[in-house]
Amino acid sequence: MTSFIDLHSHSVVSDGLLTPAELVSHAASKGVRVMALTDHDDVAGLAEAEAAAAEHGITLIPGVEISVTWRRRTLHIVGLKIDPQSPRLVQGLQHIRKGRHTRAEGMAESLLKKGIQGSLEGAYQFAKQGIISRTHFAQYLVAQGYAPNIRSVFKKYLIKGKPGYFEYDWASLEDAMGWIIESGGIPVLAHPGRYDLGRTNMLLLLEEFRHLGGVAIEVVTSSHSPDQYQEFARLAHQFGLQASVGSDYHGPGHSYMDMGQLPTLPSGCVPVWQDWGGRKLWFNAVSVLLLRIEWPSIL
Repeated sequence: MTSFIDLHSHSVVSDGLLTPAELVSHAASKGVRVMALTDHDDVAGLAEAEAAAAEHGITLIPGVEISVTWRRRTLHIVGLKIDPQSPRLVQGLQHIRKGRHTRAEGMAESLLKKGIQGSLEGAYQFAKQGIISRTHFAQYLVAQGYAPNIRSVFKKYLIKGKPGYFEYDWASLEDAMGWIIESGGIPVLAHPGRYDLGRTNMLLLLEEFRHLGGVAIEVVTSSHSPDQYQEFARLAHQFGLQASVGSDYHGPGHSYMDMGQLPTLPSGCVPVWQDWGGRKLWFNAVSVLLLRIEWPSIL
């Protein structure tokens, strides 16, 4: 059984392949009825996505995915139902975007030491909207024949300990959470299974996340295994956190899973959307059948 809700996706405004309007159209074609656009450190695509969502009869949740440094590790915090015009959020995201260029210069310098030339200019050619990310470096390296695909180029060049990695301090966890909360948004810990923290650090992170006002963690996301769905469902329950779902979709050939293919939350999870619009939405087999008949507004 698949879910009709997807609360994590990317457009060309950050490192996705589709424009916001194209992304919404794709989501609609896959049966998604509620989606969040959560571009990295930028909200510039939300107006276009909102207009497209109205055309396709989709409910768009305004979102963002903020880059965070926690104990010298990079994490991502998704903000759902944010106000994209909130002054502190806007200022904070602007600061992070400036830092992305600094990191990109460092990555290019590291790659040059390994004999890879032109990576900064090449990466910016793939960054259609200006914001620069590791994905754009990966696309350049694949195009130049250094690896056969995006996943392999990350493992070979762009993760910690590899030639193209450059350590950079993003927003603090406290600041990122503060920006989201002040904007009226809901902080969600994105794809926790990708961080390789070990159990002790994961427990410490979840405790701090909750203390700072964290509301939910992504339990079902495309980079998690079925065992991890269960693991993070248990941790959500342990810490009194709600559960979110998101494909983390970046475009054809650049994602672990397509939109509309996410399984439903494990039994016992409290969905992050449970009180949106005053009605509890439980995405199990029964509710999915009901949703085929009637989809309530959740804004």
